[in-house]
Amino acid sequence: MTKTKFSEAQIVGVLKELDGGTPATTVARRLGVHPNTIRAWRDKYAGRETSDLARLRQLEAQNAQMRRIIARKELELDIIRDVMEKTAGALAAQRRGEGDRCGRRFAARGVSGGRDFQARDAIALATE
Repeated sequence: MTKTKFSEAQIVGVLKELDGGTPATTVARRLGVHPNTIRAWRDKYAGRETSDLARLRQLEAQNAQMRRIIARKELELDIIRDVMEKTAGALAAQRRGEGDRCGRRFAARGVSGGRDFQARDAIALATE
């Protein structure tokens, strides 16, 4: 996205000037922009105040932050589910007597299996 040389507050001021009766071509010539730019501004910023634009920007930033938090939590849940599936499979194999290798790996790391397996143990394993 290209950076404009006019701030949103300046654009709102220009639109108020247009509402006052000044022709768009005159304003465009004075600002050094094409009249179509003035029309695009009118379409985008029509009826807004500078305080509305500041609030909109604040809400967009807050929304982006919340999306990042949700994405991070979803990633943590995926890691926990993955480790829980692997641990459940290893514990089932150990109970069937198919191998002790997986059980020793978890025991060597100080992670208990079974019912007392905690989510923090899953995160610790996934981050190693």
